[in-house]
Amino acid sequence: MASLSERILGKKVAGTRVVPLMLKIVTVFTIFLVVSNISTNYINLSLNQAEQIRLLNRLLIADLSDIHIFASNQYDIFQFNQDLPAAKENIRASAAKQLEGVYSLALGVYPDGSLFMEAGSGESTARSQSGQFTDLESIQTMNRNLEQGLSDGLFRFAFEGRNYIGVYKYQPSWGVFFIRAEDQQEFYADSVRIFQQVLLIIGFISLLTLVLGILILRRILRFVGLITSQIMAMQERQNMELVDMKDAPNDEVAYLGIAFNSLASTIENLLTIFKKFVARDVAQRAYREREIRLEGTKRELAILFTDIKGFTFMTEVLGTEIITLLNLHYEEAIRHIHENNGDIGSIIGDALLAVFGVIGRPNENKYYQAIKSGYEVVSVAAKLREQMHKRREKILKDRGALTPSEEKVFKAVLIEVGVGIDGGEVFYGNIGSTERMVNTVIGDNVNSASRLEGLTRVYRVPVIVSEFVKENVERDFDNFYFLELDQVQVKGKTIGKRIFWPLDLRKMDPEFKERCDIYTEALKAYYDGDWPKAHEYFTKSALPQADVFIERTRGKTAPMGWSGIWTMTEK
Repeated sequence: MASLSERILGKKVAGTRVVPLMLKIVTVFTIFLVVSNISTNYINLSLNQAEQIRLLNRLLIADLSDIHIFASNQYDIFQFNQDLPAAKENIRASAAKQLEGVYSLALGVYPDGSLFMEAGSGESTARSQSGQFTDLESIQTMNRNLEQGLSDGLFRFAFEGRNYIGVYKYQPSWGVFFIRAEDQQEFYADSVRIFQQVLLIIGFISLLTLVLGILILRRILRFVGLITSQIMAMQERQNMELVDMKDAPNDEVAYLGIAFNSLASTIENLLTIFKKFVARDVAQRAYREREIRLEGTKRELAILFTDIKGFTFMTEVLGTEIITLLNLHYEEAIRHIHENNGDIGSIIGDALLAVFGVIGRPNENKYYQAIKSGYEVVSVAAKLREQMHKRREKILKDRGALTPSEEKVFKAVLIEVGVGIDGGEVFYGNIGSTERMVNTVIGDNVNSASRLEGLTRVYRVPVIVSEFVKENVERDFDNFYFLELDQVQVKGKTIGKRIFWPLDLRKMDPEFKERCDIYTEALKAYYDGDWPKAHEYFTKSALPQADVFIERTRGKTAPMGWSGIWTMTEK
């Protein structure tokens, strides 16, 4: 189950986060939407403020004109009564009637910056404590303009800690600059409030649009996430599969999914074919590492070698039909080997080499798995012989007899196999060239497994294992009885090896167990050089594998320097 962060921000693959396409689209769409709306409304606000300033200018000029006219009248009265305080107060009171804003302002300022009069409304009344117009830069600008013949104008200035937009006009009678102004913050308050309200509306609309956009995009891009999640799952499982494109719309995304399925189907077919021609271990590494290298390592493996007895006769009788017969046998035999985590090393006609320990669980007893597979391979051949016998019986029942050629074919299809198992440290890897290579296993134990299989014909048992295999199985399991068959020196070797026939204790009856014990006593006497006693016990055991010893010891004594090791002259 993906976490919330993975569903929103995407899943990490090989340390890199795969960000969902929808998240990118939604993020970009949201940024563009918000920036576009805010920019548009900011431009609209700026244009509206410019228009407001133009209208304000007209209103201020009108107010200033009234103040200017009233001040001229008051100057005439002043000339008559010389009551300056009364004149100033009358001008101030008249100007104050025009002020509506909390910080609206009317001033009379001498060219040196001292205040002639100050009129305000509400909190702005009698604000100045110093009696000075402290914005010296504005005073200098007004004086400079006056010198150039400009007696009025629009300007911005600071007064008592607040910023104003105003108009001024010079009154030559009083020698004063009369100013009518409005506080900038107060003037822009309504437009700023409207802008803030618009921002809230934009935010709400953007959020609503975002939700609707996500729902629509999820619907449109639903197969992008589906394709991505399924491809990620394939990477984790190291397996190529088809993406479920059921109910997909006819758009580019659906086309990509269908194209991927077509490619995946082709790759899967090639991979399936590839797996049939190479060991499963090689196929897994090729899929995981994306290459196959000429390299190998030393590994401890169990080696199983199986061969079909009488193969030359079978080939002569069956001709090309031998391929069909071999495929019937190998189809089941290889399946059982794979089920026991064995891997096929090579198939050469009637011979098959399998290795155990390359794949499967690390702590799995590969030698036990090899023995189990060996008996299942033998069982496959036995079942095939049983089917052939039933078919022969049916023909005999229907026709009464088989022709000589049919009898010959019948004998040819009675497959019988021998299995040899050894193990130990071997070289396992790829050999050849960069143009053509094969996976192989090389080592003395590989050759030994082949020699052990050959001995199954001598000792007339289906499976023979080495002492090394016996010891490794007995370390973990107690359900096998390993009957020692002999101590032999196979062709090409200088030392003897003890060989064993693994028997399932659960399938051994007391009588057979007793015969095996007698055989063991006979073998001990044989090793000790007491061949007459050995001959007697081998005969008494009545086991098929005892026949070779009965023949060896019949009327004979142990040769001089007898070591208990029988030297084989054939493979």
